[in-house]
Amino acid sequence: MKNLLTSLALAGLALPTLAATAAADAASAPAAKKAPTAQQVRMETCNAQAKEKTLKGDERKAFMKDCLSTSKQEKQQTKMKTCNADAKTKALKGDERKAFMKECLSSKPAA
Repeated sequence: MKNLLTSLALAGLALPTLAATAAADAASAPAAKKAPTAQQVRMETCNAQAKEKTLKGDERKAFMKDCLSTSKQEKQQTKMKTCNADAKTKALKGDERKAFMKECLSSKPAA
């Protein structure tokens, strides 16, 4: 009985050490590499361009903000494609289509 209690006590003391070792091994194992997101790719490109232009301070900040934001034209093109697809799905023609497109393109995008 005494040996059993001693064994359990030693096992209890060793468990946190084993858990810490396992956690350290898991942390040091290389994480599976994920493909970069579109924003990450854009960030890389914008950083490279800013470095190329040797921009610093407020000038760099303004450049990065402009570079990273989706342009107004891209947003409008995306909206146009969506509205066209919706009009086609609804089989709208003539004045109905014009009215629908006007409403669709003038409305604010859903947040």
